[in-house]
Amino acid sequence: MTDQPQQPEGDVPVKPTSASRTTLSHIMTGNDTNLLGTVHGGVIMKLVDDAAGAVAGRHSGGPAVTASMDEMVFLEPVRVGDLVHVKAQVNWTGRSSMEVGVRVMAERWNESTPAQQVGSAYLVFAAVDEEGKPRRVPQVAPETERDKRRYQEAQIRRTHRLARRRAIKELREQRAAEGIGD
Repeated sequence: MTDQPQQPEGDVPVKPTSASRTTLSHIMTGNDTNLLGTVHGGVIMKLVDDAAGAVAGRHSGGPAVTASMDEMVFLEPVRVGDLVHVKAQVNWTGRSSMEVGVRVMAERWNESTPAQQVGSAYLVFAAVDEEGKPRRVPQVAPETERDKRRYQEAQIRRTHRLARRRAIKELREQRAAEGIGD
């Protein structure tokens, strides 16, 4: 595992983390609530996916689709009247995929208290062309120590995703060979 992105092949461009970083803000209303009166987790997940998708599209310079969502964590409930800020950035890039890290912050719309973190998630996006086929993405260049740490952590998450996928595939193949179906 390396601390920095690998040297790009040929003419693959490099973009700094800050080039595509974004914040999406939304005030929560009664339409966003679940049966408990707090904001539905699915509403927050959509905001997370929207912000991450914008970042992935900006970084890749075109369409990018959600491939997976890892570790969606809800730390505190979000309430009607909260102003939610969804902050997203590219943490790591591969050939055609990108990991986008998202931090969800909330503050009361009518108070001057600082926003508090209420959630986080990691999403993997694949850049696609007009036909839906994978296309190359610029490599991300971490700029700060925090960006470098996020890059390293993203590599660990990628290794775990690939190992988990491989282990599940092997288990299914083994069960099929033993005549055990779903």
